[in-house]
Amino acid sequence: MRSAVMADRWVFGYGSLMWRPGFEWAERHTAILQGRRRAFCIYSVHHRGTPERPGLVLGLTPGGSVRGIAYRVTTELWPEVRAYLREREQPTETYVEAEVRVRLGSGEKVSCLTFLSDTRHPQWAGNLSPEAQARLIAGARGLSGRNIDYLTDLVSHLRQEGIDDRSLAALLSRVEALEPDESPVLSDGMSEGENRL
Repeated sequence: MRSAVMADRWVFGYGSLMWRPGFEWAERHTAILQGRRRAFCIYSVHHRGTPERPGLVLGLTPGGSVRGIAYRVTTELWPEVRAYLREREQPTETYVEAEVRVRLGSGEKVSCLTFLSDTRHPQWAGNLSPEAQARLIAGARGLSGRNIDYLTDLVSHLRQEGIDDRSLAALLSRVEALEPDESPVLSDGMSEGENRL
């Protein structure tokens, strides 16, 4: 039995894969990857933006460390899971598949498939200032919805996992201040929820 488990594969998620993996897994553990950090460093022209109005999505940039989730996937399901991840994570090939070593919460180290930012890709945004990130995220929308919703989900789910990322919380506040008001306008010209007194 243990030899079968040792032959299984692992996937490391640091963004939406943490709360919405979309594949069947055998085990789920918190994990830390050293030498990379979570950052909004990829222009999104598909899921959270368009070529005319790009948004930003997460990537892993060099430096620091990142806490995420490691999933163990059985060998039987691995080909299906890998194909799913390639389709999900690579619509514009902005990431590079990589095997990385992570430390599980138990202290055990495992090799995981993850997707690193391709710094040579045209959608690589690099190390943008928080102000520039906020301007790009505010108002951006793609096939998967509004860019601010992606950021809001990220901050919320990280908190649920016990990860208090203050820089992302501050970025969300900046974006909220810039985000266009999308409240429905009623026939009297007032927005829904607007005080009528």
